[in-house]
Amino acid sequence: MTKKAIILFSGGLDSTTCLAIAKSQGYQCYALSFSYGQKHSSELQAAKRITKNGEVLLHRVIDLDLGSFGGSALTDDSIEVPTEDTVGIPVTYVPARNTVFLSVALAWAEVLEADAIFAGVNAVDYSGYPDCRPEYIQAFQKMADLATKAGIEGRGVKIETPLIDLTKVEIIQLGNELGVDYSQTVSCYQADDQGAACGECDSCKIRSAAFTKAGVEDPTVYKNE
Repeated sequence: MTKKAIILFSGGLDSTTCLAIAKSQGYQCYALSFSYGQKHSSELQAAKRITKNGEVLLHRVIDLDLGSFGGSALTDDSIEVPTEDTVGIPVTYVPARNTVFLSVALAWAEVLEADAIFAGVNAVDYSGYPDCRPEYIQAFQKMADLATKAGIEGRGVKIETPLIDLTKVEIIQLGNELGVDYSQTVSCYQADDQGAACGECDSCKIRSAAFTKAGVEDPTVYKNE
């Protein structure tokens, strides 16, 4: 029987790699993105472009205004995106974002009778977000098995996090082997309307360093180029 997977899809480097992995494993792919009140829409526009060319059966974009709560540099105009290293959990953390996104994906998975939900969380080269850790994914999996009709009937959806133990260098190398076109992705926390990256935020620094270490040409377009 055909396997179905929902891909939490931001249009960034990690989620695009996850899509390629799911496809390589023979899944029919359904992409799920969120307009959640983020300050820029460049990443979301990238998601729409990539899914048009990415052989997904359906791409859904859910409006969910987490920005009305504020509390994150990604959604709150009163909080600037930092360009220097920070201590502890950075202000770019969006409160409970992965929990909300996975929960919506879980609901859609029940309707589709999907076998898996792919999420591009990473616990190695990441910014210290609490909802990117293996312990969190394990806890969500247990909750999903307990809280859904499919889970109670023994056919619950599997939360797949194929990048969780990989470095950013390893992720890029894997994606490169799978033919991912990273020039289409946007990872910057404060990209402009054309998707050009700032080159200064935490996400840009991690991405740029990883391409260099991976020996792969960085296709990112920066604002000052």
